[in-house]
Amino acid sequence: MKVLAIGALAALTLAAASGDAGERKGFVQDRLVAEHKNADGTLTLQTPEGWVVESRGGQPEVTEARGGSLVVRIVRREGELGLDGWHVQCMLERLAGPMVTHPQVDYEYDFRQGWIGERQAMDSAFVVHYDEEIEGHKDWRQRNVTIVGGGESVCLIGMAPRRVWKKSKEDRALLEAVMTSIRLD
Repeated sequence: MKVLAIGALAALTLAAASGDAGERKGFVQDRLVAEHKNADGTLTLQTPEGWVVESRGGQPEVTEARGGSLVVRIVRREGELGLDGWHVQCMLERLAGPMVTHPQVDYEYDFRQGWIGERQAMDSAFVVHYDEEIEGHKDWRQRNVTIVGGGESVCLIGMAPRRVWKKSKEDRALLEAVMTSIRLD
């Protein structure tokens, strides 16, 4: 079975620049010491020690990694869904339900498209506003990278409180490192 390293995302032009993440990449990558498989054994990700990773099989299969105030969620379905439709569905993945989430989001960028190997990819980043605080924050920056191909459809979702995202270069680099450590086996 062919292994696709999502680390290629960092090199794609559709990936958002995150300040000096490149300078810190080696330092941050060295912190990714724990390796995790999802429930169905179809993907692997690396996290710093102490992160909590939970995975439940099924359709869709959902794996979530949490460390500090950072969240990485991976939603995977067997079969190749339409890229645009799957990306929109993935952008509705949130930390809380629609009744406590403002319907309008503030886009940083939207629907950047490209390829990762032979798979199509789409990337969007935006801020979600919640009515109540979630882990002490109402505004969360969310990045969705959607990948379709190779017989599967996958969403990589990185979330951080907007205040943390804006002020901590190290947390931005760490979130990017965890997201780019994901391998589809």
